[in-house]
Amino acid sequence: MSRLRIGLAANRAHQDRPDSALVRLLREGRSAIDTLQSHFTVVGRTLDAIHSHGLLADYPSIERFPYGREGGLMKLVSRVVDPDPERLLDAVIYLIDPVDPSSNFPEALALKRQCVIHGKPFLSTLAGAREWFELEAVAAGAAPDPSLDACFDLPREGIALIAHDAMKSKMLELAERHFALLDQFGMRCATGTTGGLLNELAMRIKGEAGRNWVRPFRSGPLGGDAQIAELILERQCRRVLFLEDPHVARQHEADIQLLERAARTVTDYASCSSDEGGVERWLSLMARRSGLRS
Repeated sequence: MSRLRIGLAANRAHQDRPDSALVRLLREGRSAIDTLQSHFTVVGRTLDAIHSHGLLADYPSIERFPYGREGGLMKLVSRVVDPDPERLLDAVIYLIDPVDPSSNFPEALALKRQCVIHGKPFLSTLAGAREWFELEAVAAGAAPDPSLDACFDLPREGIALIAHDAMKSKMLELAERHFALLDQFGMRCATGTTGGLLNELAMRIKGEAGRNWVRPFRSGPLGGDAQIAELILERQCRRVLFLEDPHVARQHEADIQLLERAARTVTDYASCSSDEGGVERWLSLMARRSGLRS
């Protein structure tokens, strides 16, 4: 397996405390990190925090980028699209504090958008990054981390399945291909049309038992994203698979940001995945971690 190249940054609130998201990610996920032996490209102040907490002191492959105010995040965006495989990033971890205004700076928004366009995982919560390391490490042959077993007890878990209009057919293809895995979740929900289409798919596969396979909410523009955001905040829905179409003007951008903000508010619990390629791999690796064939 070729070594993964990971961009890493964190908002200030996720860096400083001994129990901050950055510290927890690198301490609790160290075994998976050592298994993968990835190359980290780290924005300046985030790397300062890593050193101040005594983390990754002996790690062999870390590249320092400038501080954010000096263009560190802007350079991460460039590395997401770089044609040189020795510079190109495979994933970005940007631990976002939902009340930090810098997370809405143009470079931060562009970083996520380019990850979606180019099929790179964009991991903005502690839970999402921790799970990503776990799944990739298990795929590389590591034993599952038993401290995370409860997160993979799927009959007790909830998942949201959301797709923009241009991506609804992709969502149905993914759901059909990984139906056995998704069927294990204790609760599935979706917004508007996507929910109806998924229930139709489930009825084709399961007959009458699939009629209410997905709990449908309102469409996103009419408040469905807000309804699912409440489930996230109440810790009833840990994972959101949101297939975004980054090429269309999104007049309902505030609703989308609300959903992402909810996940980041409970950063140690929830995650939101947006790119089709990353969701496909996530579903496949989840099936492996859960001992299923999707």
